[in-house]
Amino acid sequence: MYVTLKKRVTLKQELTAPCKEGSFPLPGYQKGTVMDARIGPLGSKLARYMQDVGEGGDLSNCPVRSVMAPIGGKWSTLLLAALAERPYRFGELRRMVPDISQRMLTQTLRDLQRDGYVDRTVFATTPPSVEYRLTAFGFSLFKPLSALMDWAEHNHSIVKTAREKFDANPL
Repeated sequence: MYVTLKKRVTLKQELTAPCKEGSFPLPGYQKGTVMDARIGPLGSKLARYMQDVGEGGDLSNCPVRSVMAPIGGKWSTLLLAALAERPYRFGELRRMVPDISQRMLTQTLRDLQRDGYVDRTVFATTPPSVEYRLTAFGFSLFKPLSALMDWAEHNHSIVKTAREKFDANPL
């Protein structure tokens, strides 16, 4: 069961497409692209997760948390975006993201490999070289992730302004 939001969304841009109730256009996207503003059955999902862990259990094994936490890390999104372009050797990735430490790059790549998003290939050269590439599963993640990255880039200034406004008025 879905609940349709009755809240009116006011955009500061001209509408690019007709909107149905519960949806609104996404500025900067192709004409006709809309975001569904319906709320899914979160309550029933949480109840099912709680049933799986039992009374007094925690939701640390929640499927959404389990999948989202690693890809939402500080470096994961950048590395997934880079590997979506083409395979890279470790050193290339290190130079591409200069403020990541070697240890953190190694750990993040291992985490992405562990979850099945990235494949690591070792070549028998002297010295050995290692190449990382997205798996088919990693590419399936990248499509929705790139939409979120586009949204973040498009709305960065709005978030920045909201943070400045919030920080200027302490609670």
